[in-house]
Amino acid sequence: MKNTAIETKPHRVVIVGGGFGGLYAAKALGKSQHVEVTLIDKRNFHLFQPLLYQVATGKLSPGDISSPLRTILSAYRHVRVLMDAVIDVDPQQQQVTLNHTTLPYDTLIVATGVSHHYFGHDQWEDAAPGLKTLEDALEMRKRIFGAFEAAEKESDPERRRAWLTFVVVGGGPTGVELAGALAELAFHTLKDEFHHIDTTEARILLLEGLDRVLPPYPADLSAKAAASLKDLGVTVRTQSLVTDIEDDIVTVRQGEQTEQVRAKTILWAAGVRASGLGKVLAARAGAQLDRSGRVIVNPDLSLPEQPNIFVVGDLAHFAHQGEQPLPGVAPVAMQQGAYIAKLIQQRLQGKEMPPFHYDDVGSLAVIGHHAAVVNMGRFKLWGFPAWLIWIFVHIYYLIEFDNKLVVMIQWLWSYFTRKGGSRLITWEESRLDEPMVVDQEPQRVERHDAPERSSGEFKAPVIAES
Repeated sequence: MKNTAIETKPHRVVIVGGGFGGLYAAKALGKSQHVEVTLIDKRNFHLFQPLLYQVATGKLSPGDISSPLRTILSAYRHVRVLMDAVIDVDPQQQQVTLNHTTLPYDTLIVATGVSHHYFGHDQWEDAAPGLKTLEDALEMRKRIFGAFEAAEKESDPERRRAWLTFVVVGGGPTGVELAGALAELAFHTLKDEFHHIDTTEARILLLEGLDRVLPPYPADLSAKAAASLKDLGVTVRTQSLVTDIEDDIVTVRQGEQTEQVRAKTILWAAGVRASGLGKVLAARAGAQLDRSGRVIVNPDLSLPEQPNIFVVGDLAHFAHQGEQPLPGVAPVAMQQGAYIAKLIQQRLQGKEMPPFHYDDVGSLAVIGHHAAVVNMGRFKLWGFPAWLIWIFVHIYYLIEFDNKLVVMIQWLWSYFTRKGGSRLITWEESRLDEPMVVDQEPQRVERHDAPERSSGEFKAPVIAES
């Protein structure tokens, strides 16, 4: 017997977030004539977050790791794309509130991801930017290359050392990859481009609160990663807690010892915090949140009290497989997005679906020019072979073909020449002619518009990202 409800009224699916989870759900559902999909995102592009650090260090351009959502979904006639922000959810009326309108749904998929977390010290954000958005990467790029430019003009040795000191807080995959890329930049890419400073005198300090870098990886691969970082020239400090960031001074506690490190460039890669929509779901839909603000979901990724609201990707706390919740990585979000799409289609046919199960494809982290670590259960690799696998995996997951071709060419060029792809420093036009203001105190150099920084003790450990 035909289902007349399907024939007369398409099922309305609203997807919030154009990351991997939302995009994979939209593409899978967009093939069905019985479903109308609306994808909502604050930006008009999909971002390949695993390569953000390469934009921050000038190896790739922003367009190399991003694709317009409308372009990606243009072939799916039943998918509508809206550039807007969801500010409220009404489960009783089954509608979401955008900035200037409301939108009804039959099924809601929330995939808004996470941002960086300062563990109660949000005032550190101005001094130590994180790396979750394209804007974050461009801000980091400006600070990194601006530091070398400022050092080139600096005559005072102590101030020059501060400009050439880079502190990366957090020894998870992002921190390890960022520190390795900074070392390649300072010790190879830029070493012949400045005539008044020696960029190989740069100090790159990687701080991790736990006892090893890459804590989610097996101990032997963590040790390989640490050794590769040291070979590149990175100073790795584990069991080191950041207690304060103020006036270009990072206060670090290691055991009973406390040290102050003067650095003009401080980069944050120490933890994540869920998007604000998690709190909305808690208040409006009875969702439970974990300590990071992620939404605790059922085995089918739905909310306990709302079977037609699903949470996928980094925002979802899925603890139904293994001892730990699933990590916030792209393959998890991809599989969850595809699963929800199939579940919706099965429900429309009156069929049931088994709980979601993640097929672990392993984890990878790159360290410098031609080294990486790969963890695939019993299969472990490091060094150059792991680096090759890392390249082809990341190329495979880039969304559009033109992006894959451009990135492959950029990487090949970078590998053989050690030259970056996009090392532009961009400022607001009104600031281009502003002079550097030298304070009367002999030990400080600041721009006159430098943000104020607050102090405070950070008692929680620096936790590596999952």
